[in-house]
Amino acid sequence: MTDIAAPDRVRIFDTTLRDGEQAPGFSMNEDAKLRMARALAELRVDVIEAGFAAASPGDFASIERIARDIHGPIICSLSRATRGDVEASARALAPAAKKRIHVFLGTSPIHRDFKLHMSRETVLEHIRSSVAHARSLADDVEFSAEDAIRTERDYLVECLSAAAAAGATTLNVPDTVGYTTPDEIFDLFQFLAQHVNRSSETIFSTHCHDDLGMAVANSLAAIRGGARQVECAVNGIGERAGNCALEDVVMALKTRADTFRVTTGVDTKRIMAASHTLAQVTNSPPPRNKSIVGANAFAHESGIHQHGMLQNPETYEIMKPEDIGLAAEGIILGKHSGRHALAARAKALGFILDGDRLDRAFTAFKTVADEIGIVDSARLLSLLSGIDSGAPERLWKLNKVDIRSPVSATAWPVARIELEHGERGRVTDIASAPGALDAAFLAVSQMMNIPARVDQLDMQYIAIDADDPAPDGQGANVLTEITLEVDGELFAGRARGRDILPCFVSAYIDAASNAEAVRNVRSRPEAIQHATPQAA
Repeated sequence: MTDIAAPDRVRIFDTTLRDGEQAPGFSMNEDAKLRMARALAELRVDVIEAGFAAASPGDFASIERIARDIHGPIICSLSRATRGDVEASARALAPAAKKRIHVFLGTSPIHRDFKLHMSRETVLEHIRSSVAHARSLADDVEFSAEDAIRTERDYLVECLSAAAAAGATTLNVPDTVGYTTPDEIFDLFQFLAQHVNRSSETIFSTHCHDDLGMAVANSLAAIRGGARQVECAVNGIGERAGNCALEDVVMALKTRADTFRVTTGVDTKRIMAASHTLAQVTNSPPPRNKSIVGANAFAHESGIHQHGMLQNPETYEIMKPEDIGLAAEGIILGKHSGRHALAARAKALGFILDGDRLDRAFTAFKTVADEIGIVDSARLLSLLSGIDSGAPERLWKLNKVDIRSPVSATAWPVARIELEHGERGRVTDIASAPGALDAAFLAVSQMMNIPARVDQLDMQYIAIDADDPAPDGQGANVLTEITLEVDGELFAGRARGRDILPCFVSAYIDAASNAEAVRNVRSRPEAIQHATPQAA
């Protein structure tokens, strides 16, 4: 294992559970925090900032539980530069094998004058006394000069030197308000490295916010300037516009090792798992176009891109999806896809397309893609099977959803679902479960014979333009996306509609149809069909 103190080693300080969790919309309870902390430990971050012990009894309890149950990373608690905060952190961290007390105090003129009402000398005295007290309670102490970027450089040197003299082993220089630029922060860290009095074991840290969209770029510039710890959060969550995204900075250092010449101890194959865990416990998935972990980060629909990807993935991907723990088909079939992508996906599903058959399949495919957008495996298999035979669509379609609410408070709701199938016709079944959606999903699984577990379910309520009112006064659409686990594999589905419940059920049917299509292909005795495809 790489030495954490090596000069070419950058420590990853994760603040998802502190700075990230305190942002609106990302609050977590104690169980959720513990689950996320386990994901961070598996990711092998160096430091987990588990919370702010003095902020609330709940935060104290969460830190204490993480300190007791999570092993591997250093467990950290944030503290204001007061005796009470420092002691609260020490108590909460007591069960941890490796612990850190993180003391912070504002140092910029605007913080000194308007928030703290302290003189420069008073701030220095608070830094000395609070860091010294923290050091008497823990061997590992970090000091953060809040709003360091807007602090006078000579005074910032005084503050950081005072903290180091009092026992701080990490000196954090945060861009608290996301104000700096890469050139500026690079120059600042080089200046601090030359002027701050500290031991050779005391390192500089960077903590950048994304108010101007430069948190990752500024963090990387700070590393180039000498910082050997970067403070970040999974999916980039955090106050206001968020923090430096952990996945971005880690993969930038790995992918461009030729430029940065430093390493981290992160197991990058656990990045997607950590991102997924955070999305589950906060009900806030990252945007589709989020770098590294967004749904589109390794997806390709453009025909030109798909052609290049089929020849060599490096034509359009600078990282391998497996490097972040993602095992997914990156080529998305849609209206922008070309013949090469269609033929490649068809071959993977057991169909050889060439000559006239490819021409007819591509024409039919473009018609379907223009109508529905993404063409998934089930839809494609149905299309390919009917090219020569003229057979009806073999896809499942939702006809009706009927939910009966229980009379008793302890009874379960009952769902009656009616589906239509290209060959079987109309099929109906009922099921009962603790929730209405659970019952509806179970009824669908019974009819399709696809036992499935919902792995992820997202919904967007898309309102109409206020200047173009609908007759019903609302006119909104619901977009649902679902991921099902079937026999250890994940299958995605989506649906758009006016009514929420049928839209959820339709997305479930879409994902289950994908699973059914893949199962049917695998059950065929022949691996590749050169003649007219049989029913899929």
